[in-house]
Amino acid sequence: MTTVSSPSLSAELEAPLLAVEATLNQLGDALARRDAGAIEQHAAELHQHLARAVQSFSEAARSGGVPAALRSRLVRAGGLLAAQRESLARGNASLDRALDVLIPSEPTGLYGAGGKAERRSLGGGSYTA
Repeated sequence: MTTVSSPSLSAELEAPLLAVEATLNQLGDALARRDAGAIEQHAAELHQHLARAVQSFSEAARSGGVPAALRSRLVRAGGLLAAQRESLARGNASLDRALDVLIPSEPTGLYGAGGKAERRSLGGGSYTA
């Protein structure tokens, strides 16, 4: 398949792709700093920029093609996004494991939140004669 690229098409696709790349870099920096507010802000911006880029690239593909250089940059941006997503998922899993150790989900048989001893009942909680 041949791609027909015009300077105007390249310029139309360049702007949303630059926005995605810049926001991915900002998100990566925020993740490295562990800045929750910045992560949330850049993630929301990235969502908007990705939606615009996907729309622009889809329209370009339907009307004649996407220049190879821009296509490869979009693929690279997708790879970076996947790497950041994987890093975030690993961090969440690590945090979940740490919380499970610190805050057990089963009662320990010691004391409850109200200061009373917690007891496990084996037969359903009541006895009948």
